[in-house]
Amino acid sequence: MYLIGFGEGFGVHLFWVLTNGIHAFAHFPVVSQVYLNALVFLDPLVVVLAARVRRGGILLAVVVMTLDVTTNWIGNWPWVKADPARLLQPVGLLPITLFGLFVLLSAVPLLRVTKGPGGATRLRDPNVTVRGYGS
Repeated sequence: MYLIGFGEGFGVHLFWVLTNGIHAFAHFPVVSQVYLNALVFLDPLVVVLAARVRRGGILLAVVVMTLDVTTNWIGNWPWVKADPARLLQPVGLLPITLFGLFVLLSAVPLLRVTKGPGGATRLRDPNVTVRGYGS
């Protein structure tokens, strides 16, 4: 799910930057604009690290989605306040928020079984064996 979600996020942000330039998110505060443009680099980095089953990928995913959800809620708050029913759209703030919650909720169990620096497996329970990662 991480690969799909962050891959889709990369595609969307790349589309907006390619079609509208670095000012694609001009209706957001400047700090948010910089962050949203940076997702063209951060999203694929999460995909690569998560695909390699690295703890850093999971941690970066949490940071990226926390900032992404926060940035989108701040930038879109005026229309949310004006028309809350727009939250029910299948594109936009609702899926971003739901994916952000998924990343946050799945991070803890994933961190228990992912590789740390140097490929070392991190398991909290020494009696648990994860196939392919040793004991």
